[in-house]
Amino acid sequence: MVLRNPFVTVVVTGVPGVGKTTVLGKVVEIMKNNGEQVLVVNFGDYMFRVASEQGLVKHRDEMRHLPLRKQLELQEMAAESIRRDAEQKLSEKGFLFIDTHAVIKTSTGYWPGLPENVVKELRPDSIVLVEAAPEIILARQQRDKGRVRSDIGNVEAIKLLIEMARVAAMASAVRVAASVYLVENVEGDPGIAAQKIVELALKLR
Repeated sequence: MVLRNPFVTVVVTGVPGVGKTTVLGKVVEIMKNNGEQVLVVNFGDYMFRVASEQGLVKHRDEMRHLPLRKQLELQEMAAESIRRDAEQKLSEKGFLFIDTHAVIKTSTGYWPGLPENVVKELRPDSIVLVEAAPEIILARQQRDKGRVRSDIGNVEAIKLLIEMARVAAMASAVRVAASVYLVENVEGDPGIAAQKIVELALKLR
């Protein structure tokens, strides 16, 4: 049996530097202007909070270098906390957007950001892939001085990560009968991608 949350749940993914967090900021703006109840959560923030409390990391970009089993544990705890928080804050007419990654490059290989136990806990209606040209993503990464991404900072590595993210998103979607939706984040105008995500969410209600 496929489970669904009472509120619409959309997981928004993208490779580091694609600008998905900026796009989601625009999504919230549009939704609230339309009088919709919306909650956006960052999966990495939930993981980082637990990891830092346990003294495992000092910077969130260190998490993908933790032992895989520890990352899996943090993932599951984050998913449980997100759904619990959303159930307390949203009515059945609300919208939950989860900012995360479909795939993460780690020291032990490419790791699914939405493995079966996590995606079944989150119960998404759709998994969105925010994409852009690898050259544009690289330029954005280089401008973002607040993050540590030297291990994924070249065009070929980004191109491969985008391909792996598509495969991972589809594999995760199959587990929960969610749709996979691709949207381009046009350079200089994140509102275009945001509007498309809003339209998707409204269709899912």
